[in-house]
Amino acid sequence: MIVRFGFVAMSTQLENASPSRTMTMASFAKLDDREAGLRRLERISEENLRNTLRLLKHCKYMGVKVYRLTSKLIPLATHEALADWSPYETLAPAFAEVGEFAKENGMRLSFHPDHFTVLSTPREEVLVKSVIDLEHHVRMLELMGLDERALCNIHVGGSYGDKDSAGKRFLANFASMPERIRRRITLENDDKTFNAAETLAISEEAGAPMVLDIHHHQVNNAGESPESLWPRIVRTWSRFSPEQAGEKSLPPKIHVSSPKSASDPRGHADYVELEPLLRFLLAVSDETPALDVMIEAKKKDDALLKLMEDLRETERKGGPVRVLDGASIEIAGG
Repeated sequence: MIVRFGFVAMSTQLENASPSRTMTMASFAKLDDREAGLRRLERISEENLRNTLRLLKHCKYMGVKVYRLTSKLIPLATHEALADWSPYETLAPAFAEVGEFAKENGMRLSFHPDHFTVLSTPREEVLVKSVIDLEHHVRMLELMGLDERALCNIHVGGSYGDKDSAGKRFLANFASMPERIRRRITLENDDKTFNAAETLAISEEAGAPMVLDIHHHQVNNAGESPESLWPRIVRTWSRFSPEQAGEKSLPPKIHVSSPKSASDPRGHADYVELEPLLRFLLAVSDETPALDVMIEAKKKDDALLKLMEDLRETERKGGPVRVLDGASIEIAGG
């Protein structure tokens, strides 16, 4: 099994490379000239995209092929007070440059829209805003020229006192969205509400691939092991399999992080503990030719570097790991 590791949005290695510079609505509202304010938002967005390109070049240097984009590339993009503003045309060349670099270097890019994007909500106004937010993320991927392998990962959402009804509401709301949005969505189990088994059932019914978060599963499960669910999870990715997608195939993806502490088991630690991750990888290696792993540790790319050091040490000690480059390994048996 070939395993590629990636990280989220920010780098601890690069200086002055934030892709998430922003402006609050309160600051925007204080500006005397609204049009000048909009141009300022566009300049901030262009700087965010330039820094995103710097981060992708940093990924290339590290050997990283899996990277999550920040959702904050365009400040206030979906704020209702700026509904008449369309920054996409102005920013199209910068988005295209980011996408072209990713395609030229075989990079898998994704988004993880913020927690307020909730399709299980019983409130119509929240649903409307959630769909607008998903449309915004898909529009950015389209401006990058990325095909449906560039995905947006979301959680099922809240239970609102009745998990069964919330799940059915999610499915109805998901089905009502345009196909171009639905086909960009993956679903992830969360750490408090919809566990892996419940998320998997909804993914299967929705026809959306599932991203397994093994840390979330550790703190929110019904007693099953993650590897017992894995064959079904892999099948949710079937439209991206080599048999169906050919050259446009895509490996399943998981998320990994480690508990911050015994008193805060849901919080994310700075780095990733190797043993639980390696145990899972070994358990699924025989049935999984390739897998992408998104590291959600606080130390971002530094956590990836530390994990690769740990994996090299495992290899030196004769463990079932062969390090291929700066961000990928081969697990014996797959």
